[in-house]
Amino acid sequence: MREIGQFVVDQADIDQSDLPDFCRKPTVVLGVGNILFGDDGFGCAVVDYLESHYPVPEAVCLLDAGTGVRKLLFTLCLSSARPQRLLILDAIDARRSPGEIFEVDPAEIPVAKLDDFSMHQLPTSNLLRELQETCGVEVRVLACQTGPLPEEISQGLSKAVSDAVPQAAEWLVREYFPRPARSPVKNTYATPCESAGGVV
Repeated sequence: MREIGQFVVDQADIDQSDLPDFCRKPTVVLGVGNILFGDDGFGCAVVDYLESHYPVPEAVCLLDAGTGVRKLLFTLCLSSARPQRLLILDAIDARRSPGEIFEVDPAEIPVAKLDDFSMHQLPTSNLLRELQETCGVEVRVLACQTGPLPEEISQGLSKAVSDAVPQAAEWLVREYFPRPARSPVKNTYATPCESAGGVV
């Protein structure tokens, strides 16, 4: 049995094969944001860029969570299977230069973002802390400083944030996409000793 807040789930009744990929894969990357509000769509744009420019490893679940990330993380907290690593891609106003990419400690997400339920329901630090401390999931947040967000529906990223998308993708590939193992290169040139029939 597992209790999260007022919910109690009997995990023994759950068939793990029925669980979604974001519960079963070792690494989960969630792009969050509202593409209808300018730079707030940064996380979704990074996921889209990765899918179109890189082969996604089998061990990685890459997901455009849009405005539904809170529900996904709540599901992870209740699930009998969870990823080992979770990365959230998001746009945040941290009073930096527009387009600047930086990591944010989940416990230090700006208060304005925690209360911003009208945009894309970024979960409170309590859910992230639950995943980190109780569930044993490594949680990281890669953020991009937004430009001014529009007051009404307006699709498309600003130039500064758009330019940051491939940079964020490259960072993510280095950190989360496992590199293929290289076969050792055999030396095809014989040393003078080998040419003479000696043992090296």
